[in-house]
This record gives sequence, structure tokens and C-alpha cells, in this order.
Amino acid sequence: MADLRNQKRLAAEVMNVGASRVRIDPDRNEEVAGAVTRADIRKLVAGGVIVAEQKTGVSRGRGRKLAQQKAKGRRTGPGSRKGAQGARRPRKTVWVNQIRAIRDELRTLREKGAIDASVYRNYYVRAKGGQFRSRAHMRSHMKTEGSISEEVAL
Repeated sequence: MADLRNQKRLAAEVMNVGASRVRIDPDRNEEVAGAVTRADIRKLVAGGVIVAEQKTGVSRGRGRKLAQQKAKGRRTGPGSRKGAQGARRPRKTVWVNQIRAIRDELRTLREKGAIDASVYRNYYVRAKGGQFRSRAHMRSHMKTEGSISEEVAL
């Protein structure tokens, strides 16, 4: 078998690829062995005797599967978390959601007539001070203080 290392090197330079990507048709080795100039190599490349193999890519299949799971809300356990709880969901956002819910509850109770304006104002200020965790917490507080009647509290 003829030594085609020089032809392979020339072909790599001509096609602008690495030598490992150069493939020579094994049935036409003698033809390739006769090619000594770059022009000869170019003719063989044009004729399809010498071809450059495609680069090996990295599959995105695993990455797509992972992204799909994350979109579903999986893979969010403690081992996947970086940053404090306040970094993942800022304290201000938590507070805004909480206070909006409590103030909405106060408004609806006032509109229903379950509480009067003075009780509303009293609880509004207390909510602003951060006394209540949630709607339910505020309602239970109202029940224990007697600010709201049992049947209306339901």
C-alpha cells in the first residue's frame, strides 16, 4: 500500500481542515499516490476522491430534556439553589403580595358591612405594621378580638 501521508497533509491544507478529517477513497489509492502537487490534490477534491468528513458535534438532546423538566418546575430542590431565599424571591415582592391580599380582604369586609370604617382603619394600620401573615391570620385575629361576627367571618 502506498504511503499517502504527504497527500493527506496537502489535502488538509487545501480544504482547510485537520488531517484527521481527510478521507481518501480506498479504491483509488493509486490515483491519489500519483498526485504530488496542490493542483493535483485540488482536482481529486473536486472529483470527490478526497473528501472532508463532517465535524463531530455535541448532541443537544440531553440539554433539551433538562430544559423541558425545568419548564415543568422540576429540579428546584435545595441542591440546585444558589443564593439566599431573599435572592430567589425578594422580600419586597413577598411583602407586596401579602399586603395586597390583606388590604383586599379588609376592603371586601368593609363593603359587605362586616366591619365599620374605624375597625377598617385600625386593622389597615396594623397590617401596614406587619402584624398579620395572611388573610386567614387577620380574620382569626378579628374573631378573637370580636371585631367581626362569626356568621359574617365565614
